[in-house]
Amino acid sequence: MKTILKKITLLSFSALVISLVSCKGDDDSSDPEDINFSAENTAYAAQTDNIVEGAQNIVEGGYVQIEEPGRMTNSIFPECTAFTITTNGNGGTILIDFGTGCTLYNGAIVSGKISMEYGPLVAGTRSIDYIYIDFVYNGNGISGGGNINRILENNNGHPQSTVGEDITISFPGTTVTANRDGLRITEWIEGVGTGTWEDNVYRITGTWQTNLSNGFERTGEVTTPLIREMTCLYFVSGRIEVTQEGLTGALDFGNGTCDAIATIIFNGVEFPVILGN
Repeated sequence: MKTILKKITLLSFSALVISLVSCKGDDDSSDPEDINFSAENTAYAAQTDNIVEGAQNIVEGGYVQIEEPGRMTNSIFPECTAFTITTNGNGGTILIDFGTGCTLYNGAIVSGKISMEYGPLVAGTRSIDYIYIDFVYNGNGISGGGNINRILENNNGHPQSTVGEDITISFPGTTVTANRDGLRITEWIEGVGTGTWEDNVYRITGTWQTNLSNGFERTGEVTTPLIREMTCLYFVSGRIEVTQEGLTGALDFGNGTCDAIATIIFNGVEFPVILGN
C-alpha cells in the first residue's frame, strides 16, 4: 500500500512549479535550449489533469456510497461531509456538502458542494448529471460539471463510468484559469466490494482539450492508461500524448510510485513537472 502524500515542499507558482533542468534523453543531439515551450502553462495543464481526476473520484465515491453501498461501506467521507438525498421512484438527487472545509480520509482538503441528479437504472446502466457548486479541491476552485454514463459491470466485470465533462479550474495566487473539455472512461479495477476505500484502484483513458485563459491550448490523449490509487492524491502511472505550441510530446506520470512529480517529454528530452501546490 502506498503512503498518502499529504504534503509536499511548498513551491511558488512564480517559480514556475516546473523545473527546466533537463534529464538525459535517448537522443543526445537534442538540445533543451532548442525546445521552446511555456514551462508555466505546461505545469498549469498538467495540474488540471490531476485536479479534475481527484475531484471526479469524490463525485463517484459519493454516488457509490449512496446508490452502490455494498461496494464500499467504508468511504473516504468523514463526519464533516453532509449528504442530502431525494428520491422520486425513477432516480433522484444527491447533494454532498463539505461546508467551509473538510479533510477527507484520503488527505484531500475540500469545501463547497457537489450536486448529482440521476435517472432510473436500466439494464445495469444509469445516467448521472453532476455539477460543482463553490467547490474547492486542495486550494483550487472547480466549477462546471458533466454527465456520467454509469455501468454496474463492463465486459471485465468492473464498474465503469464514461464521463463527458466541461470543467473550469482556478488556481491560487494567479488570475489564470483552465478549462478542460473532453470524454474519458474510468474503470474501477481493484477493491470493488471489499468494504473499504483504501484498496481502490482506477484506470482512466480518454481524450480532452485544455485551454488556459491566457490563450494557451493543449490537446491530450491517453496512450497508456492512467492509474489512480485512492490512497494517493496523484496518478501513480500512465502516459498522455500532448500537443501544444506546435510540439507533440508525452506527459508521463511514472512507474507506480505515489509522488507529486510527472515528466514532460519533447524530442526525447525530459523535464520534471511538479503537480502539487
